[in-house]
Formats: sequence, structure tokens, C-alpha cells
Amino acid sequence: MPTEAKAQSIEDLRERLGTASTAVLTEYRGLTVRQLSDLRKQLKTASAEYKVVKNRLARIAVKDSQFDPLARHLTGPIGLVIARQDPVSVAKALQVFGRTNPKFAIRLGLVEGKVLEPAEMRALADLPSKEALRGQLVGALQGPMSQLVTLLTAPQSELVRVLEARSKGSDNSENQSENQQEAIRHGG
Repeated sequence: MPTEAKAQSIEDLRERLGTASTAVLTEYRGLTVRQLSDLRKQLKTASAEYKVVKNRLARIAVKDSQFDPLARHLTGPIGLVIARQDPVSVAKALQVFGRTNPKFAIRLGLVEGKVLEPAEMRALADLPSKEALRGQLVGALQGPMSQLVTLLTAPQSELVRVLEARSKGSDNSENQSENQQEAIRHGG
């Protein structure tokens, strides 16, 4: 039976995981406190958090949850990344940190119910973020739509130009006939 403090730790971890869509197991052996603090800061900008967990307590916390597949990988010194939003930005932050800290390693990820190996996490990091994808989609849709609008309004624009030219032409012919009549009156 876990002590009250351990029971509280289990419950806290369950609550955090309850609102998460992504969890990543990492190895932090050999990293300094300062490096882990830097990692936490980078993950915070990606709306994620980093927690060093006790394996036995973490196994209890993930049991019967969407993160249950992580349980068998909870061995050795483990850090847990918990993210509620965009998994791509979390993967990018972890990849950037891993480049500057070679002792840091991703062991396994669970993204929206799918288990991802380290190579798959790297591939996820190479994807554009959701915001960038939305921008690309809007741009892709906007181009053809503006061409369609131009195409549909072109005949109307031409009609307006023809009518304007004709109107100006009829004004010029009226002026010419008035000038001719005036010349006749003056004996011209």
C-alpha cells in the first residue's frame, strides 16, 4: 500500500495525463539540473511539461488509461513529457534539445493513442505545425478562388468598359454635329 505522499503523486500524475493528448518517455541520465531546467523552459513554450517520475508510481498512474501502453517501457531513469496541444511543436522542442544535449534521448512517444518509436518522433518533428499547415491550406484555397472571382467578373468588366467607351463616343459625335451646325449658321 503506497504512503499518502505516493498516493498523492499518483493522483497528480493521473490528473495531468487525463487532459493530455501526448506523452513522451525520455532518458535524462547525465544531464545537469540546469539542462533539465532549460528543457522545461523549451517545453513550456510548446504547452508541455517535463516531470521526472518514479517508474512504479508512473505504472500505477497510467494503468487503465490511454497511456497504458507506456507502462512496460517505464524502466530506468525516466522523464515524462506531458502535452495537451500540438504534438508537432513538442517533438520539435525535444529534437532541438536533443541536438544540443547528446545525453538526452527519446525512448518512446504516445501521440493521440498511437505509440511512436524515436525515429517516428523525429519524423513528427520534421512536420510543419498545425498553424503552418492551416496557413498553407488557406493559401492553397485562396489562390484558385481569387482566379475564379477574376474569371467570373472579367465579362462584366469588359461590358462596363464597352459601355463607357460607347458613351464617350456618342458624346463626341454629338459635339461634332453641334460644331457642324454652328459652322453652317455662321456661314462657314
